[in-house]
Amino acid sequence: MMAGIRGKDTRPELIIRRGLHAAGYRFRLHAKDLPGHPDIVLPKYRAVILVSGCFWHGHDCHLFRIPGTRREFWEAKISRNVERDAEVRGALAALGWRHLSVMECALKGRTKLAPGEVITACGAWIRGGASEGVVEGKRD
Repeated sequence: MMAGIRGKDTRPELIIRRGLHAAGYRFRLHAKDLPGHPDIVLPKYRAVILVSGCFWHGHDCHLFRIPGTRREFWEAKISRNVERDAEVRGALAALGWRHLSVMECALKGRTKLAPGEVITACGAWIRGGASEGVVEGKRD
């Protein structure tokens, strides 16, 4: 089952890419020369966008729930993913890159935002000077 989970070109990632491209942003994909191979790299703004699934990255929302079977395995796996995310963000910051995390719940589920809202939020962050940011779904 896990072999069927894609790491690139996921539906949320494609939505973000199409929206940013339509808004006039030009970017590189999955830069192998940067820590964590960020999904979207905007060299002009020295910024990266990481599109993350709520389950795999332990996001505190309705899309994340530890499975009941093999609970210890899943807790260890998810916690290691969260640690790796922090390491990648730290390494990117140390290299002078700004980073934005777009969580899956921003585009899917009962707390989702309109795709245009997500793209607008991404564009505002890109043009702004914040070193980091998160776009997530509405809070219940």
